[in-house]
Amino acid sequence: MPIDIRGPRVHCFDELPDAVQHIWAKSGDEGGYGLLPHILDIAAVAEQILRREPASTLAWAARAFGRSEDGLIRWLAWLMGQHDLGKATVGFQAKWPQGKLADEASGLSFPSRLLSADRHDLSSAVLLSARMNRQLAGAVAAHHGFHFEPRVVKNAKILGEPQAWIEARRVLIETYDQTLLPEVADVAADLDLSSLNWLAGLTSVADWIGSNTVWFPHRLRHETCEGHHACALQLADQALDQIGWPRQRPLLTETHADVADLIARMTGLAGIQPRPLQQAADELLKFCAAPALLIVEAPMGEGKTELAFLAHLRLQAQLGHRGLYIGLPTQATGNAMFQRALRFLHAFQDGMPLDLQLAHGGAALSDQVVELRQDHGALGRHEAVQCSEWFSQKRRALISPYGVGTIDQALYATLNVKHHFVRLWGLTNRVVVLDEVHAYDSYTGGLIEALLRWLKALGCSVILMSATLPASRRRALLSAWDVDEHALPALPYPRVVMASDGRVDGRHCVSRALAPIDLCGIDESMDSIVERVLVELAGDGCIAVIVNTVDRAQQLYTTLRPQVISGVPVLLFHARFPAEERGQHEREVMRLFGKTGERPKRALLIATQVAEQSLDIDFDLLISDLAPVDLLLQRAGRLHRHERVRPSAHQRPRLVVAGLTRGALPELKQTGWASVYDPYLLGRTWAFASREQQWTLPQDIDRLVQLVYDDETDLPADIDGTSRAYIEGEALGEHLAQVQQMSQFAANAAIDAHAEPQNAYVGKPHGREAGEGLGEDNRTRFGAESLTLIPVHVDGGLWRLFPDEPSFDPTLKPGAELSRRLLTRQVKLSRKAVVKALQGSEIPAGWRAHPWLSDLRVLPLTEGCWRHGSLCVRLDERIGIVYTSG
Repeated sequence: MPIDIRGPRVHCFDELPDAVQHIWAKSGDEGGYGLLPHILDIAAVAEQILRREPASTLAWAARAFGRSEDGLIRWLAWLMGQHDLGKATVGFQAKWPQGKLADEASGLSFPSRLLSADRHDLSSAVLLSARMNRQLAGAVAAHHGFHFEPRVVKNAKILGEPQAWIEARRVLIETYDQTLLPEVADVAADLDLSSLNWLAGLTSVADWIGSNTVWFPHRLRHETCEGHHACALQLADQALDQIGWPRQRPLLTETHADVADLIARMTGLAGIQPRPLQQAADELLKFCAAPALLIVEAPMGEGKTELAFLAHLRLQAQLGHRGLYIGLPTQATGNAMFQRALRFLHAFQDGMPLDLQLAHGGAALSDQVVELRQDHGALGRHEAVQCSEWFSQKRRALISPYGVGTIDQALYATLNVKHHFVRLWGLTNRVVVLDEVHAYDSYTGGLIEALLRWLKALGCSVILMSATLPASRRRALLSAWDVDEHALPALPYPRVVMASDGRVDGRHCVSRALAPIDLCGIDESMDSIVERVLVELAGDGCIAVIVNTVDRAQQLYTTLRPQVISGVPVLLFHARFPAEERGQHEREVMRLFGKTGERPKRALLIATQVAEQSLDIDFDLLISDLAPVDLLLQRAGRLHRHERVRPSAHQRPRLVVAGLTRGALPELKQTGWASVYDPYLLGRTWAFASREQQWTLPQDIDRLVQLVYDDETDLPADIDGTSRAYIEGEALGEHLAQVQQMSQFAANAAIDAHAEPQNAYVGKPHGREAGEGLGEDNRTRFGAESLTLIPVHVDGGLWRLFPDEPSFDPTLKPGAELSRRLLTRQVKLSRKAVVKALQGSEIPAGWRAHPWLSDLRVLPLTEGCWRHGSLCVRLDERIGIVYTSG
């Protein structure tokens, strides 16, 4: 393809002063790579990325930067290319001896007093501040992951530079300017924080791609700067194609497509009729002309997921959103949603190349993800939905337009972790769905509110989904979107509310009438649960027991398994299995209890909270530990969930709750429940629910949640004095203190989208994401610190994944197969003594440079155990990680 060189001047590299030609950006055996061609490369990558964005993104950027769309892309690319100007300084150029010699030969000296100023990103912030306002300079210079506080830049002035350096830099940057923008380019005035972080995010992404020598080899590609840049544009386009970076267009081009047709298409069920909830939401969405907040409160099984997909289709067609991200509470729920999102994209792809990412720490373990990555690498498969390996790397998943994962991946965008602004750039102009928003404490809830403020500023539409929300939680979420709660229409449950462009509207819809659930209580002891299970298993039926701690689940399984009749499946499912085994257990649970599974006549599942959210499983009887009422209702949603013939003993759904006896509040500390859930909410749940014998869903869902979560509602009059005193005294005091503390922690941790840029990062220290080496975590969840470990059996200097397997040497970098097997063995532990003892342990030498293993540590097992003082941590092949003392 011929090179298109435009502009009034042509700048030949060999006509530039020697110093300009020799100032290097990348070191290397073959003479390195010059700074001027490198920054032209990065500008080219930024330009080609923006040319693949939808028109709505460019319209947002034009408003954000106060410019017309004409010439906007080249102007933004010109800004971003300057990110490495700080490399043209004494301190940086001295880092590579060969490059330094070439600089000296061209007349550049290296005064010793300037050698310590070797941080080129900080030097870029200083130097660019002379060309544009400091905020803009700081955003472009932040490409190594963190913004600089104003005082840091102010104290980093480069004083007493030899004139030759100043002159070389002047010629270099003037040549760069004239190559990209022949006319004088004005620079934006003060910008808000969202605009600056969008710019910082795209600068980093362009630098990652433009610095890859596979796509941009270190050589001049033309004798002129203009020709080199034109070649770089071509290389950038090719690199983006190889990455799998799509050219944006909507999944649905027909804005008035029939809702029934869309639901049938996404589910693959011809003739299916939309649920009333979906129709109500669609009525609101048809009139949406600006980014919107949609709050959906409806019971389980009403099609909220399909509603989210429908909303994305409508909003993208009408507003031009670039993609969709669905954030869920756990990796397990993310995995389940990934399958549904993949089916949805296949249904609407229509020959358009798409990328779908699974965004959580265990994504590399998904067989579906591995298969999609292989498809992306195969020739001739670019018309399919794929999972690009480039997007799959750390911090990049949210750049891809389509993704499913944990809510944590989005929440990191609000925290001062490395490259948090890359996440913000990726989320810009997306439809963001946050599911199960009732399931978080005040800390994570505060981060969600901070995220909502960011998403609104970045032109996103947001869909919040929940079985039901306490009124105070709903008010806080609306307030984060700048919606006055008094503008909210009074709507009975189930309901859909939409806020858009200063207006609020809503709809109530009917939902399926479910059979009443008979509610009864037993005491909280393990013996009571065992006795009840054995009685119920005497007849036919699939029974689930959901308890609040892994220890209780393991004890129940160990006790019950020998007493259950031979041939009756007994499954244990919790989060303290290595990932490979946890996945096997999850698949077995779905096989036996899913909608289309191989359902046995009789079976028992013993599980923790991992079974209560987003797994489409169904039981004839459910026994549960006491939990806050919204989570009890969530668990109850697994009762008689699917249409099927029930055993005679289970014609009516029954929920048996351990700890729900009417007499007195159950013991909360010895059971371990108080360490998992707020005792105040447990107490209020017990107080109201223990006075009821039957729940009618969905009608009772909203009533029960508001009763428990409304502090102004008095407890039932017949509560015994001791229980009342505890709930209204000690438990309430601790609850209020904890809510205040967690809310303050969230406010302290989160970066405020509305803050003045010069103050936004003051008091927000740099932090690491969970599991990233040493240092302070910037957490997305409040609670016990956890550590991801890989159990290995230690035999001298050699290790084994299983005692009877061949050994491997941890000092050697593992191959692809061993690396994947190591990942499949990871398990997350939160026992304080384990975390404290092992979080500072040395990462195996062979893992440190590995992209998947570099942040993982080892649980070294000797004769099956790891000992620390009186604590023994044992990996049991039947029941997972077990803690014992002595």
